[in-house]
Amino acid sequence: MANHGINQQAGGQGQVPTPTLRRLPGYLNYFKSLKTSGVINVSSSRIANVFKMDSTLVTKDLSYTGVRGRTKVGYKVDELIESIIQFLDFNTCEEAYLFGVGNLGRALINYEALDQYGLKILAGFDVDPKIIHTSIKGVNIYPIDEFRDFSQKHKGRIAIITTPEGSAQEIADLAVAWGIRAIWNFSPQSVKVPESVIVENTSVYADLAVLLHRLHH
Repeated sequence: MANHGINQQAGGQGQVPTPTLRRLPGYLNYFKSLKTSGVINVSSSRIANVFKMDSTLVTKDLSYTGVRGRTKVGYKVDELIESIIQFLDFNTCEEAYLFGVGNLGRALINYEALDQYGLKILAGFDVDPKIIHTSIKGVNIYPIDEFRDFSQKHKGRIAIITTPEGSAQEIADLAVAWGIRAIWNFSPQSVKVPESVIVENTSVYADLAVLLHRLHH
């Protein structure tokens, strides 16, 4: 989606270009579809044609994962899948806390594919008495003021914010104060955090603006 903001830490994957990190999951899905179709090898030119890119950029993107193609043979699909999964840590599980269990928050909890990409929503937090102390697909919803004690007993490092615009910064401050290292922010409001905290802003409204403008013009 558009209007993403990343505050990367130095070292590790922070040295990998952000556009590359964004393209890798797309490559992964494509390679999985090739495997399902019985394809064993794929060339960089074929990948580039599918994604409407230059083949040299595809080769550079994939090189970050450590995988290498062979002349006239290309890449082994199985190796591509395994390399990207390991590189993006999709084979591990990071636990996250979700703040704001409205329609979008519920949709994320119900979205089972997140588990396949290494993210598990451990608990939800809200201020609505009608939502608090309920459960969605096994994810319990708690009052926001219980987050401090809850976070001390669990190892989650990610906060997902789907609250209304006016409360996003307050939630971000709370999350950072109690050990959160990364924030996935779906709120229309950008949040300010220390440089040591990673922020990914996903704006549905910005994406919609781009889509409608291009459609109409």
